[in-house]
Order: sequence, then structure tokens, then C-alpha cells
Amino acid sequence: MKANYLIIGAGISGSSIAYNLASKGEKGIVVVDKSYLTSGSTGRCGAGIRQQWGAKMNCLLSKASIEFFEKAQEVLEYPGDIEFKQEGYLILAVNEEENRDFSKNVLLQNGLGIPSLKVDKEQALRIVPHLNPDAFINATFCPTDGHLNPFKMNDAYYLAAKRLGVEFFFHEEVKEIIVENHKIVKAITNHREIETENIINAAGGYAGEVGNLVGLNLPVYAERHEILVTEPVERIQGPMVMSFGKNLYCQQVPHGGFIMGRSTLGEPKSHSLTSSWQFLDEMAKTVCEILPAVGNLRVVRQWAGSYTMTPDRQPILGKTDIEGFYLAIGFSGHGFMFAPMTGQLLAEIILGEETSIDISELDLKRFESGKNISYEKSVV
Repeated sequence: MKANYLIIGAGISGSSIAYNLASKGEKGIVVVDKSYLTSGSTGRCGAGIRQQWGAKMNCLLSKASIEFFEKAQEVLEYPGDIEFKQEGYLILAVNEEENRDFSKNVLLQNGLGIPSLKVDKEQALRIVPHLNPDAFINATFCPTDGHLNPFKMNDAYYLAAKRLGVEFFFHEEVKEIIVENHKIVKAITNHREIETENIINAAGGYAGEVGNLVGLNLPVYAERHEILVTEPVERIQGPMVMSFGKNLYCQQVPHGGFIMGRSTLGEPKSHSLTSSWQFLDEMAKTVCEILPAVGNLRVVRQWAGSYTMTPDRQPILGKTDIEGFYLAIGFSGHGFMFAPMTGQLLAEIILGEETSIDISELDLKRFESGKNISYEKSVV
């Protein structure tokens, strides 16, 4: 078969790119995924949406994406509820270094139009009364941050893209990509050959392997991150509570359960999606320290997903030296919340348009020159 554009990965980044290309009138768009819709990182994420970052590009991507999420149900004509609730993120400073960093972060965020603010301990306790007051110094809060259902949001993009003529093929894996004279020629999957001049790598945790198919050694790797959800209870918490120093994020989702996760120190590079008792043990200790009332709840299940990490914890977006091979990779655990702008920007780049945001700092070549690299510390 022939395609004008082949997108590898049907997570929210791939679906958003497909929709944005199609909404600009492009035809012959094909999306392939080695598994099912939302089977990868999108369907395993913590579902948080935030604008409170320390790196300018992450702030810009998330702010513009939230502006889309606020109208996504209407724009995408989704028949269901995408469950977008904007009740904020409360990010706790637990040491003096974070106290200083957060003051700088708020200045950056406010300068970009993000309505975050620094709050003292008493203000933080009014926002989330069941916090342990001895577990933090102060905090930052942004009321327009929030939560969004990843399955429904990706379904909205998927259905909208299909209405515009995009074809999706599931349980189909790209095994080989043919490149001639540094140009994309075709892809070979386990089911068919697809002649195309444009391939977009939106393969999440497998982005590095897809890069290898065209001879690129991309600076990304997959890392397991674990997460759990508790039994549902009456609503007691609106915002996501997050601590980088204590290694925790925790929010109550619309059905009443609490989703919470953390990183694992020394986690090896791998595609492992197994669950560990060590995570459960450390998670229990941390949440009991910071949110004692939540510590009384029973765990329903736990699971794992992949963060696709980059050296600076920021995504890689744009062209490569292979003509027709594009990247939307390396979101370091935050691809879900950046998806609207990922789709819009990639469509603009592919079609040779001026981008809505200058994202030259997110080009692959930044790692070669060592310039314009701003390490993102605000990651759990």
C-alpha cells in the first residue's frame, strides 16, 4: 500500500499528530501500532496535567496544551466525557534548595502567563487540609493544572482522526524501514509493505528501536515507572499533590480512588512492565508521611509503564538528517500532557509551516552541540 504519512505509535502523541495533519486537509495518513490503542505509556500514565516546570519549553508546551484540553471535547466532537478537571497541582518544597528553585520557577511561569503562585504552609493546608504540616516547608500552586482521562482523551483524537480519513492498523509492528540516499522510501511491517516518503516516530518507549531502523542512535531510553490506585472514597482532595524531594505524586481521580506514583532510584534501562513489592513498600512509607489520611486506604492494583528518557528530561521534536523521518519522542514521562502541542507542532514542521512556538531548543541536534540545553529538574 501507499501512504503520504506513516505514524508509528497510536498513543496520544501519534493520534494527535494524525489528527492535526488530517485537520489541515492532508490525506493518506496511516498509523500503525504493535499493540492496541492506548496500550503503551499513555494508558499507563498518572493522568496529571501541569504547567509548573523549571524549563521554559516545558512551560510553553504545557500551557498551550491545557488551553486545547479546555475545549478538546467540543473541538474533537467527542460524545463522551474526557473527565478534564482543573483543580490544580500543589507542589511541595521539602528543603531550602527547592524553596529557592520554586521561587525562580514561579517567576518563569508567571512571565509566560501561567497563573502559579508560591504559598506558605498555612495556605497549602487550606488547599489540602490532610497534609502533614511537618513534611514540607512551603509549596507552589497552579489552579489551572489538573487531571484528564488518558483513555478517553486518546479515544477522542482517534475517533476525530478516523472521521477525517486516517487509517489505523493495530497489532502491526514496523520491522524494517528502507532508506535510500538519506530519504525514506518505505516501511515493512509484519503484515504489509507501506510505500511512503514520510515517517513520524511516535513510538514511546520503543522510539530508540525505531530510530535504529533508519540508522540513528537516538539519545533516548525506556525506564520503568510504577504506579498504583486505591479503593474509591468520598472526595477529600482536589489538587494533585507532588513532591520532587520526597519522590511522590498523588491525586484523587473522579471515580474516588487515589492514583499515586514515584521513581525508583537506580532503575535500569528496560522495557519491563512488571510490578514490585519494593515500590509498594516505599510508596506506602512516603504517602503515609505526607498524606497520612490517604495512607489508610486499601490498594486496588498496581502497574508500570515506560518513561522515555532524554539527557535533559525534555522531548525531542522535529526533523532529522534522514529526509522524511520525524521525531516526537523522549517526553520523560510527560507526553500525555504535551500531546495537543506535539500534534500541532509536528504537523506544522512536516508541512513546512512556521511553528506556533519556536521549538528550536528541542531539536535533536541540541545534544551534538551542547548548546541551548536546559535540564528539567521538576520531574518525578
